Amino acid sequence: MRAEEKTSVKNSVGRMIFVVLSVLVQVIWLMVLVMRLNQYSAWISLGSSIAAFLVVLRIYGSQGNSAFKLPWIMLILVFPVMGLCLYALVGRSGVMSVLKRRYEEISGEYTKKLCQNQDVMRRMEALDLAAANQSRYIWNYGRYPVYQNTDVEFYKDAADGLEAQKEALLKAKSFIFMEYHAIEDGEAFEGIRKILVQKAKEGVEVRVFYDDVGSIGFINPEFIRKMEADGIQCRVFNPLIPFLHVFMNNRDHRKITVVDGIVGFTGGYNLANEYFNLTHPYGHWKDTGVKLTGDAVKNLTVMFLELWNSMKKTDSGYEAYVPKTEYMAGENGFVQPFGDTPLDGEPMGENVYMNVVKSAKKYVYFTTPYLIVSDEFNRELGLAAKRGVDVRIITPGIPDKKLVYKLTRSYYAGLVKAGVRIYEYTPGFLHAKQCVCDGETAVVGTINLDYRSLYLHFENAVLLQRCRAVSDIREDFDELFPVCREVTEKYRSKRSAVLKIGQCVLRLFAPLM
Repeated sequence: MRAEEKTSVKNSVGRMIFVVLSVLVQVIWLMVLVMRLNQYSAWISLGSSIAAFLVVLRIYGSQGNSAFKLPWIMLILVFPVMGLCLYALVGRSGVMSVLKRRYEEISGEYTKKLCQNQDVMRRMEALDLAAANQSRYIWNYGRYPVYQNTDVEFYKDAADGLEAQKEALLKAKSFIFMEYHAIEDGEAFEGIRKILVQKAKEGVEVRVFYDDVGSIGFINPEFIRKMEADGIQCRVFNPLIPFLHVFMNNRDHRKITVVDGIVGFTGGYNLANEYFNLTHPYGHWKDTGVKLTGDAVKNLTVMFLELWNSMKKTDSGYEAYVPKTEYMAGENGFVQPFGDTPLDGEPMGENVYMNVVKSAKKYVYFTTPYLIVSDEFNRELGLAAKRGVDVRIITPGIPDKKLVYKLTRSYYAGLVKAGVRIYEYTPGFLHAKQCVCDGETAVVGTINLDYRSLYLHFENAVLLQRCRAVSDIREDFDELFPVCREVTEKYRSKRSAVLKIGQCVLRLFAPLM
């Protein structure tokens, strides 16, 4: 193991700096232009004020959480020109209409092929009506069915998940799909790359898809040329461009691997060295994942094809990637992979989490690298604790982003006051995104408890009901608590006025973090 050495990796940091500076110059130029015009024309000044007022009305009247509306309203009213420019760049949760229509068309084309087996739903209803209602919500508003006939294996260490992925990739016979927020052309990915090259030579269709911003510190455009030279199809999601672009703020945060439409992987880890503790930029890195084998992998396949074709549509069919198999699962739990998108106005990730909290009777535990939650979510956690549910949240002990860490801690006091217990993972950085409830329900995936994951990014997770893996996830929490420091009592005491003011100011910028 070695210390972090990102400078040794060929990356596109220079390109990112150029894009950021270019956009900053455009914002400043626009602000200066409007302010100067305001000085010369009362009509232009009046027009900008009216525009600011109309945008504020639009924000106020839109669906969403007030905690994330208020910062934009205050910023635009106090600094109209700067506020409008920033909101145009990063404040809008959707994309341009053309891109949105294209995604919705592609998404509708694929999700309509997925069907909910009503026998599965009836069996859920007979066992637990609340659980069935949760799954029905995901089906009705996301079009992702719930399945049985799926085996689930939980990996409490990302390194174990990576090894399992390699084993599955080596067995691929038809196709391999891989979609990740971040890929590093380094040691961890090299083992996968060699397998992908081998499989491509054997005639297996191999596709790799990554987010430009997520991977920009790890790889450069040469990565795509190298992969395609080896027979691997490679695409980048939402490339950074040096121009004001409202779509720039929406990133692909998903982590998906699909092998032959039968085996699938997801979880919190990306394909970069730090996720597997090959480097240690923030102490010991804690991450988790799951392997699915069986019918539920269909949902992961569809998620991949949706975003892959939203960048450039090249697939005309769907059936070839959802093969009929004779696989028989060894367990009868209910498995429901689902995706979340910033395009439909339905914060599915947050709603699924809140539904889990609402249904909790004994306990509900969360791990999250960042804690920047809405008033509604905050209230649900507090209400659960007040009615006697053991509510616990684990966050990192060593931060990867110090300012965001301060913002995360600003939410502790309010939660603690309501009875929520807060822990920090002392060995290092906790990146796992998971929750477990009453020994029957769990969620594992990519969705952080923060604004960007819940409202701005493309995300995915798996809802598990009555699966054996739920017990494994609970066991993982039981092993985590002893190596964490509980900070509940520390944040029960009163904060100084200076600290309160500083935290309030930080929260104003929560939608930007």
